[in-house]
Amino acid sequence: MRIHKLINNNIVIVKDEAGKETILMGRGIGFKKHPNDPIDDRMIEKRFVMSQQEGITHLSDLLNEIPIQEIEAAVTIMEMATDTLHKKLNEGMIISLSDHIHTSIERSKDHVFVKNVLLWEIKKFYPEEFKIGKSALDIIEDKTGTKLPEDEAGFIALHIVNAQMEESVGDMYGLTKVMQEIINIIKYTCKVSFDEDSVYYYRFITHLKFFAQRLLTHTEYQSDENDTLLTMVKTQYHEAYQCVRKIMELIQNNYDYCLSDEEQLYLTIHIERIVKKSK
Repeated sequence: MRIHKLINNNIVIVKDEAGKETILMGRGIGFKKHPNDPIDDRMIEKRFVMSQQEGITHLSDLLNEIPIQEIEAAVTIMEMATDTLHKKLNEGMIISLSDHIHTSIERSKDHVFVKNVLLWEIKKFYPEEFKIGKSALDIIEDKTGTKLPEDEAGFIALHIVNAQMEESVGDMYGLTKVMQEIINIIKYTCKVSFDEDSVYYYRFITHLKFFAQRLLTHTEYQSDENDTLLTMVKTQYHEAYQCVRKIMELIQNNYDYCLSDEEQLYLTIHIERIVKKSK
């Protein structure tokens, strides 16, 4: 293999016989090298074969701006997530996660920390991904010397969830269709229009996207918790629960998916909140 493009001392791009570009990472792999120089295979620590040329372009641009330690953290986190979940993750996660880590570290230098408004949902519905996110904070600290807050574990968990979603839900039209059907039920049942710029709407739509993903992949959420809270919520948030009943009927008939008590509970709470804020 020979160097096609030199990014920095630790990262180069090569082309295979078919002309497909691959990014190679390794300490000093590009030191005092030039295009068309041969590569010492023993120096290759990581390699990325992007399925789309656009991904290569974005990643190579990103690598020019982000310290190698932050990219190494992203790579290690992705490998840990893949091994822990035993699932293939979308390769684009390397780009988005590296960028997120870099941005978070730069903000932390200015003592600016972003509140994760979805932390509650992430912990509840994606405990495995959140656990990986918590471990990811240790990896980032070890690689970069920067300790990030728990909110960032939630953000990292979302990157992992989205990377799984892009691999498991190929039909993004179907995902959008499910979400729109549910939103229409809420609008007509509760007679509301939503402020699509509000944080409550954003939070609801994010929850709805994850719910729709589980529905389309028939990945049911199970919990050992009792239904005492759901019984209370049914009474206290009667209008919102009537929406949930109609949503349950729709998805049972159209998608052969049955909502667990836990999903009914959180969907009711979300609908109550978004409806209350929209009236």
